[in-house]
Amino acid sequence: MIQTIAGLITPALIYGTITALHLGLPAETVDGYVKNPDTGRPLKYRLNGRRVLIVAIIIWLVLGNSGLVPFDWLYRTRWQGLIGACALGLGFTLWVVLRTAPTGRNVFIELFLGRSENPQFLDQRLDAKMWLYLIGAVMLELNVLSFTVHHYQSHGLTASTGILLCGAMLTWFVLDYLTFEEVHLYTYDFVAERVGFKLGWGCLVFYPYFYAVALWAAVDRMQQSGDESILIFSVLVFFGGWCLARGANMQKFYFKISPDKRFLGIEPRALADAHHRLLVSGFWGVSRHINYLGEILMGSGIALSVAGYHAWWAWLYPLYYVALLVPRQIDDDARCAARYGQLWQQYVARVRYRIIPFVY
Repeated sequence: MIQTIAGLITPALIYGTITALHLGLPAETVDGYVKNPDTGRPLKYRLNGRRVLIVAIIIWLVLGNSGLVPFDWLYRTRWQGLIGACALGLGFTLWVVLRTAPTGRNVFIELFLGRSENPQFLDQRLDAKMWLYLIGAVMLELNVLSFTVHHYQSHGLTASTGILLCGAMLTWFVLDYLTFEEVHLYTYDFVAERVGFKLGWGCLVFYPYFYAVALWAAVDRMQQSGDESILIFSVLVFFGGWCLARGANMQKFYFKISPDKRFLGIEPRALADAHHRLLVSGFWGVSRHINYLGEILMGSGIALSVAGYHAWWAWLYPLYYVALLVPRQIDDDARCAARYGQLWQQYVARVRYRIIPFVY
């Protein structure tokens, strides 16, 4: 009973700690891409995600070494933690949506998609979107460490290379995101999303728990095969996807802040009219959303790393990316068509493929 209650409140304690670290640790303050509608100036963001991640891991190590909290506590209480996180996600959704005046849409649509686009608090020290993604990323990493350690403690020197590799790739995913926080200020989530259930519950619950689904599926199962070639292939798929996603996002970021700057030696060629410029070289000349393909490939590489466990539900992770990103691509293309008009039609004629070159 005590463990159940402790497990239920664990996410609240961790989320509170992450918030305190985010507010207390030194941070770089940068201008974002989105502008404040009242002032016309770019919104400001405090970025210290990597510092928060490192300190959070240090706290996890100290608590584990002291014996106060087992290293695999988050695995032992994973279901209670998921329930506790769900309660926090629902509570946050109600608070962040209902505190804002209605937009005139159906209330259930407003609860799901949100009312406010870019809520910021404490004199811009805490941006809701940045906070949500920071919470999700750090909690995901703590889950990854706890799940992986549980497997190692259970199997010792016979621990699966696939499980350890899965944990390592998820760690790379989190570290990469928190290292390039400024770049993500120029992505769809920060530009187009509102803050409601989809983003709030998604970051407080879905992101830190579902993204670790490959470990959930495999850490306590018996390995059925040990084909090392599958593991090599999984690494190639993952890092191939990472190159596409990171490369595309970085190229777009540099194009936004310094339109004439080359990225990886790629000349930034663009279509232009009197008001807008659209990048058509490098990654963005291959397909209109090549970064989405990269995300799907990274998820596939992670699922492949535990293929030897025949845990089919590890594949829910890359399938989720397909379900998320294909509708997002359609919505983003519609937004771009409305914003750029004839220039967008020229871009579509120039870059025919939406996500997968020569396929879709």
